[in-house]
Amino acid sequence: MEELRERAEHSTREAAAGFAGLPGAVAVSHLAVYDWEAADGLRGGTPHLHLTCSEGYVVTAGRGAVQTVTETDGFATTPLGPGGLVWFTPGTIHRLVNEDGLRLVVLMQNNGLPEAGDAVLTLPPPYLTDPETYARAVRIPEGTEAEQASAARRRRDLAVEGFAALRTAGERGDPEPLRAFHRAAAALIRPRLADWRARWEAGAAEAARRTGVQLDRLAAGDSSHLAEARLRSRLPDVRGRFGMCGRLDTYYLGDA
Repeated sequence: MEELRERAEHSTREAAAGFAGLPGAVAVSHLAVYDWEAADGLRGGTPHLHLTCSEGYVVTAGRGAVQTVTETDGFATTPLGPGGLVWFTPGTIHRLVNEDGLRLVVLMQNNGLPEAGDAVLTLPPPYLTDPETYARAVRIPEGTEAEQASAARRRRDLAVEGFAALRTAGERGDPEPLRAFHRAAAALIRPRLADWRARWEAGAAEAARRTGVQLDRLAAGDSSHLAEARLRSRLPDVRGRFGMCGRLDTYYLGDA
């Protein structure tokens, strides 16, 4: 009986302790935006959207812009400069343009899910027919840095081609290509939704749940969870990875 009571007390303390990940299960990476020139003469990253995650940029150096396409607002260009902060909701097709050494801190919802699967590049429709075809088109293979850079640039150029077609259709008042892309993107990620839900439940949902427990305990005059306080720190675990929009420095927070 005493052992059961101690277990229950430990479980209660653990539930009230602060969430171990970054605040609200947001993830962070450092991004040096690609300076490769595309067919339209602009330098920058790979256009894509996220289906369940908001994302934000804090500009730390350089100058550039983020181009976006949505059904609500059509095509838009938002300038980016040091100290600037922009963020956008799921479904916003976004393309980073690097005008002069653009570097960002990227803030990602759901424990960094945008870099762990919640992204579909704006490839032309023939590449969006099924998960296998799409995966072959976007895969960065094992190999030398030059081989990986070549693959990243090739998929960027394909996505810019698809992005241009979506922009053109929107500007002539035809929303169907964008809607078709939305449908194709949703179909491509459907097999992974169970894993994404588990990530959300262990991340953002758990962080919110623990805040609720803390509020309940404080309302009852119980501040014991404050005794569980601790500081955590990390350095990037991976530096210079070829990402969708540029070279990434990323953190592993799974055991934070």
